[in-house]
Parts: sequence; structure tokens; C-alpha cells
Amino acid sequence: MRSGEVASEAGVSVQTVRYYERRGLLSRPPRSSSGYRAYPVDAVEVVRFVKRAQEHGFTLDEVDELLQLADGGPEDCQAARDLAQSKIDQLAARAAELNRMMRSLTDLVDTCDRPRKDRSCPLVRTLNNEGTAR
Repeated sequence: MRSGEVASEAGVSVQTVRYYERRGLLSRPPRSSSGYRAYPVDAVEVVRFVKRAQEHGFTLDEVDELLQLADGGPEDCQAARDLAQSKIDQLAARAAELNRMMRSLTDLVDTCDRPRKDRSCPLVRTLNNEGTAR
């Protein structure tokens, strides 16, 4: 399969296919006599795997690790589970931080409804560290 065919079937751009190849996520294919890359049919599934893993929050380095574990036995399954659990923990920490930021910003927005003696906005003043909003 040529790069364009792999890209089309996997739902990505040709640049993505080539990038995955440069990163080592996709094996470098042989070239045809005319110089075109000749990917095996399973390249489409590899590209789809990478995209699905990214959609679940895995970095390309983590995806590379998952790809290396994909053909393994029970030990590799445990390693993949550990990697996924680590990702869950990271996502939980990020969600907690985003929730904290949302609560803080909500509190600042709520200050906009309070009466003000002057025309300065307590939200902007707080973000500029010129004072507190409360």
C-alpha cells in the first residue's frame, strides 16, 4: 500500500503516516522500483492503534511502549495495564487541577456582580496581582 492509501484508510493525513514512520511507530517500508513506499496492509491497523491510543491521552512515547507490548504475553499485559493505570492517575490529577482552576475562575467571575466603588474590575485586578477580589 502507498502512503496515501494507508492514510486514507486510517483516516489520517499522509504527513501523519510519514511522521509515525520517522518516530519509529510505523516500520519503515521497502520502496517500490519507482521509489514509492510500499506499506504492508497491517500498517493501517498500526496507524489506527496509534490514533486510538492518542485519543485516550497517551503520548507518542507511551504509544511506542504499548506497540512494543502488543505482541507479548501475560507479563506484557501487566505492563500495559500499569501504563494505563499511570495514565488514569495523570488524568485524575489533571482533572483535579482543571476543576480547581474552574472554581477559582468562577469565584472571580462572581465578583463582577458585586458593587464596586470604582470602575476597575476586581477580576482583572486579581489576575494582575494588584489586589484581591474579596
